[in-house]
Amino acid sequence: METRAYIEKLLARADISINGSRPWDMQLHRADVLHDVLARGNLGLGEGYMRGDWDCEQLDEFFYRILRAQLGQEIKPTRFLWQHLKARWLNLQSRARAFQVGEQHYDLGNQLYQAMLDERMVYTCGYWQRAENLADAQRDKLELICQKLQLRPGMQLLDIGCGWGSFMKYAAENYSVRCVGVTVSKAQVELGEKMCAGLPIEFRLQDYREINEHFDAVVSIGMFEHVGQKNYDSFMEVAARSLKDDGLFLLHTIGRNRDVRGTDPWINRHIFPNGELPCLAHIDNSSRAHFTAEDIHNFGADYNRTLMAWSDNFERNWEQLSGDYDETFKRMWRYYLHSCAGAFRARDLQLWQWVFSKSGIEGGYHRPTLD
Repeated sequence: METRAYIEKLLARADISINGSRPWDMQLHRADVLHDVLARGNLGLGEGYMRGDWDCEQLDEFFYRILRAQLGQEIKPTRFLWQHLKARWLNLQSRARAFQVGEQHYDLGNQLYQAMLDERMVYTCGYWQRAENLADAQRDKLELICQKLQLRPGMQLLDIGCGWGSFMKYAAENYSVRCVGVTVSKAQVELGEKMCAGLPIEFRLQDYREINEHFDAVVSIGMFEHVGQKNYDSFMEVAARSLKDDGLFLLHTIGRNRDVRGTDPWINRHIFPNGELPCLAHIDNSSRAHFTAEDIHNFGADYNRTLMAWSDNFERNWEQLSGDYDETFKRMWRYYLHSCAGAFRARDLQLWQWVFSKSGIEGGYHRPTLD
């Protein structure tokens, strides 16, 4: 069967047509991209989109349908065996590589993230249980974490992977805690220190493995995706040695349903180098020597709405960004946001918040609910 006929047959299982009239249909501008898709999977599909070889009006729905129909299982390029083996045998998230994701992704330019995110600069999944807009969803997420950690005035908090300091700023302003945050992004430290000026907040450009102090509470929001399977035990050891015996540790991370080595090749090359998503078993296995799991909260479906809100901001503010980023970048960023939104909508990806104590809370832990 020729390439186009084979791909058309696959796409039909997801109710997608080539050059169809519906917003989720694939509009083909260059037929050769189909051969590239069979040879290189999502790397070929994504790079073809970046070049303008194909388009789709509703890209997020395109990916939702593909992932819900599990079409990815039909295309498994053997040329990516090396990437799988590298993830299995090499430590792609070693100390020597720790700053690569900061330089390639988080240091792309603060103006990009200011145009895309809410005013607090929260670059993680919002909590949409009662929110109607992105700002409220992010505020509710920050408030929920503060309540889950049972923060009180005077406590000292460690934020592993603190970003621009959005959580630390919220916790300091609303719960009167003192905060230390570590990040591998110079741009985040530069802007974060300005945003948090006058508050008891310290930013450090530092690898998490160098932390050796004690805190009343520890949080890590959207950083565990960069740790890698070979370092999960080390990460949990750092969190445990940093946490006082009666403290709580909250881990907020994207996850996947099954144990798979490595990451999507397009995401790895163009968005998050050396990233790797955990499954539930990874977190359980690496944490059990140090912690008792008090609570596991999955609100991964909320990431779809968060990503689409970011996409709306990005598209609306593109004109002010176009002097610093070209059309290829615009298409790459759109592909990133929409493909991820489709993955969360299809429940192919999850978002978990774990709450840990060191020895178990007497009488049990009770998850707070926002009024």
